[in-house]
Amino acid sequence: MLVPADLMSLEQYARERPAFRERVIAHKRDRQLAVGPHATWCFEDRLTVQYQVQEMLRVERIFEAGGILDELAAYNPLIPDGRNWKVTLLIEYVDPAERARQLARLRGIESRCWVQVAGHARIMAIADEDLERTNDEKTSAVHFLRFELPPAAIAALRNGAALHAGMEHPQYSHSVVVPEPKRRALVADFS
Repeated sequence: MLVPADLMSLEQYARERPAFRERVIAHKRDRQLAVGPHATWCFEDRLTVQYQVQEMLRVERIFEAGGILDELAAYNPLIPDGRNWKVTLLIEYVDPAERARQLARLRGIESRCWVQVAGHARIMAIADEDLERTNDEKTSAVHFLRFELPPAAIAALRNGAALHAGMEHPQYSHSVVVPEPKRRALVADFS
């Protein structure tokens, strides 16, 4: 959990932003996973969330204590707690008309996301706990997922078990083996 003392002031962030941003971009490389051609999973952690908060404070010019606490309250739930992963799911289509068509076809996709540790059952995503992002007409291009891993699956990951991730929707079905550098980065979330 982030607290105000973990954040830089607007002035300090202005000075340190280029180096901090470069560090976060490098960190995110092993935390992003393409699942098929149009979905990216961004595995959040304390650093990625701190960056999001710092950027929001910067863009919105928030410097008062109440506003900072509001941003922390909004973003802290995205930090995993040591037994789960928190993922931002991005559904990506470049052409706006195609994106609108696909989002209408992909209603409910956020509940069809899964991870699987070799030798263990699939773990389905718990989606959009903060608010509903799918309606009768379409789904959102952004969803927030939580994957709760049982202790045995975490132990297997620590011992080198393979990790798979996928989405099983009638209109979009893809799965991947998580590459080793990404798997190692994600296993570190359980230390």
